[in-house]
Amino acid sequence: MTATQSETAELATRPDAGPLVTSQGVTTVADVVVQKIAGLATREVTGVHALGGGAARALGALRDRIPGASASAGQGVAVEVGEKQAAIDLQIVVEYGVPIAELARQVRRNVIGAIEQMTGLEVVEVNITVGDVYLPSDEEPQATDRVQ
Repeated sequence: MTATQSETAELATRPDAGPLVTSQGVTTVADVVVQKIAGLATREVTGVHALGGGAARALGALRDRIPGASASAGQGVAVEVGEKQAAIDLQIVVEYGVPIAELARQVRRNVIGAIEQMTGLEVVEVNITVGDVYLPSDEEPQATDRVQ
């Protein structure tokens, strides 16, 4: 159901209308859009190795092996999007040696900036769960993998 022109104009003149409601119409941003923006903005921060929990990362690794498949930009990201505000939950893997509190500040700053700039939504919170620490030795082949 769409609003009539008079309803839209009335909404646009309210002081709490926000940038997504104008006299010319209402803009709605889908959850998946905010999810992708948050995921990409998180990956831009140095020290974030990956997003998602163990199962999500395993599925992503399997997806990477399939020709033509691409990783989900929203992996490890959950969002709640309202008419004017959004809340973000991130699950990340950090690189060993990176100060987690500082990394969290940088991730929050980057995610909030990207979402607010691109969508006009106010980000009210970015919750971050550090689920794992990446060690460079995690990718080295195990001694049992050698051919004898």
